Amino acid sequence: MRASVISSALVAALVGYGSTIALVLSAAAAVGATSDQTASWVLAVCLAKAAGSALLSAWKRVPVVLAWSTPGAALVAATQGITMAEAVGAFVLAGLLIALTGAIKPLGRAVAQIPDGVAAGMLAGVLLPFCLKGAGAAQTLPALVFPMIAIFLLVRLKNPALAVLAALALGVALAFGLGQATLPDLALPLPRVTFIAPDLRMDVLLGLGLPLYLVTMASQNLPGFATLRAHGFEPPVRAGLVMTGGLSALSGLFGAHTTSMAAITAAICMGPDTLPDPAQRWKAGVVYAGFWALLGLFSPAILSVLTALPPALIVALVALALLGPLMGALSGAFTAPATRFAATVTLAVTASGVAAFGIGAAFWGLLAGLLVRGIDRLRP
Repeated sequence: MRASVISSALVAALVGYGSTIALVLSAAAAVGATSDQTASWVLAVCLAKAAGSALLSAWKRVPVVLAWSTPGAALVAATQGITMAEAVGAFVLAGLLIALTGAIKPLGRAVAQIPDGVAAGMLAGVLLPFCLKGAGAAQTLPALVFPMIAIFLLVRLKNPALAVLAALALGVALAFGLGQATLPDLALPLPRVTFIAPDLRMDVLLGLGLPLYLVTMASQNLPGFATLRAHGFEPPVRAGLVMTGGLSALSGLFGAHTTSMAAITAAICMGPDTLPDPAQRWKAGVVYAGFWALLGLFSPAILSVLTALPPALIVALVALALLGPLMGALSGAFTAPATRFAATVTLAVTASGVAAFGIGAAFWGLLAGLLVRGIDRLRP
């Protein structure tokens, strides 16, 4: 095995884990997950990503790199008044819908009818409130957050994919070095998954499960397939959707949110620097899967360190991690002139956080955007 394959897979795994693990912790806190359920969440999603990446890469002979849904985690973190069991019901529904999209062509065509601008507007509305909290975190802990911002901006000039990971490393070092956090007991508890019986509440299924499915499809799976195509590979669309959806539904029973195709981290494993021969680059997906399995097994120790950090530091890290996805969502929302107003309405309603009949803002934002777009189409 070439060293370049191992290094590319390792960097991709560390970037994917380190840049957004704080967001996953925020999502777990938002639905009232216990420490055991949070550990199960992280372990289950890591193992799902490892299994899917290895199986699809070896089967289709293309470097398939899976990720947890970062916008999906942001959507979960923005919810209020939902229990962990109710969230699990939404996770399972989203996974089943993804699998059905790959298995049933008419469903895939129906999802494709949603205007890209409206879908991007919903995603931007989900991400914007988290990014706005970054300034408040800097005001609360300036000695920690401002150096994190500085290293983020500097590293981003050279390698944007590593910028958030560098900010996390510096933030952890400063927090413990300045006495803002106490180093926990670094014993290695045995990792385990915890089964959580889903509570199928209709308003949660509509307000969280359906938007989770849509943002995972629009902001992760479709760009992930496009990344494969851009590197000269034929993406396994149907197999990828059935696999990631099935794994998401299964891991959802142990607390994990959706698993999806990766885009940014996937590009790290797909270039000629990984392997000169494109026909052999699928091996990077298998090695990547091995690193994710290891991250899952060591997640209890990693989580014990992260949960000891000041809350404001985690808020700042989440804000930095979501700036890139927010930029992409805003660009997508306002690219097409015909859907700009509908996208604006979608963004505004979603970002407002309004909830009606127990259904979250993402659903109402999407509904408002589709309604406005429908009215706009009546214009001569």
